[in-house]
Amino acid sequence: MKKKANEYIKITVGMSLVAIGLYFFLMPKNLSVGGANGLAIVINHFIPNLSIGLLMIIINIFLFAIGFIFIGTNFGFKTIYASFGVSVLVLLFEKIFPMKKPLANDILIQLILGVIISAIGMGIVFNQNASTGGTDIIAKILNRFWGIDLGRGVLISDLSITLAAGFAYGLQIGLYSLLGVLLNGLVIDAAIESMNIRKQVVIVSNYSEVINDYIIKSLGKGATLYEAKGGFTGSDKEVLVTILSRKDFVLLKNLINSIDKNAFIIVHNVHEVIGEGFKDIENF
Repeated sequence: MKKKANEYIKITVGMSLVAIGLYFFLMPKNLSVGGANGLAIVINHFIPNLSIGLLMIIINIFLFAIGFIFIGTNFGFKTIYASFGVSVLVLLFEKIFPMKKPLANDILIQLILGVIISAIGMGIVFNQNASTGGTDIIAKILNRFWGIDLGRGVLISDLSITLAAGFAYGLQIGLYSLLGVLLNGLVIDAAIESMNIRKQVVIVSNYSEVINDYIIKSLGKGATLYEAKGGFTGSDKEVLVTILSRKDFVLLKNLINSIDKNAFIIVHNVHEVIGEGFKDIENF
């Protein structure tokens, strides 16, 4: 229950960042970087009486209906919560904080800040095995019926929306929107990677038993011990290998420093860890 609540708290933070990036930075300059939100910005040009937040809700309802018909119920409640959550937040922002003009006159600043903020939010949502809906559903339909890769399907959908933005708002907006699509993908990947980075720690120490006990009992993580022989001394050694978060690694380093200043330590960054104590294998 606690784990589930933690997941939804993170999803709520993520979708809030997506909504902030969209409403305060991308929407005022009509920058459409794909997804249901980008399509809503384009449609708003032709139907200005409908707010973008309301259009996002309508588009998501339509896409989920199409998804249920063609690919079944494989969305998950977390994706439904995140996609409609973004739409509702944008609708609330429109009511509470009406934007009479952009925060900055420079369209590039608006684009970069909007994409970075919203892409970090998407990365947080994706990292909880959910998504913000939109073009993900179109990509799944393309994958199922035409065998197009999911990543390529998302790109096709988003590029189609940026072309529509260029048609609606002019070539300059279309090109900036295209830049936003490309930047969005890079920032999402970087955000997910940074959230999943762990430290693989290899330790050679005369106090391996004490260190192993600390890792298991105090840090709540596992470790593996290997028998080895020193190439220089020829003496038998124990090599301890463990994988920790950055915070836990600092605690372990402090312990080793206090008990064995001659310990030999190798540290690697690992970008994905699946198994007990880390990411569940079914979510990989």
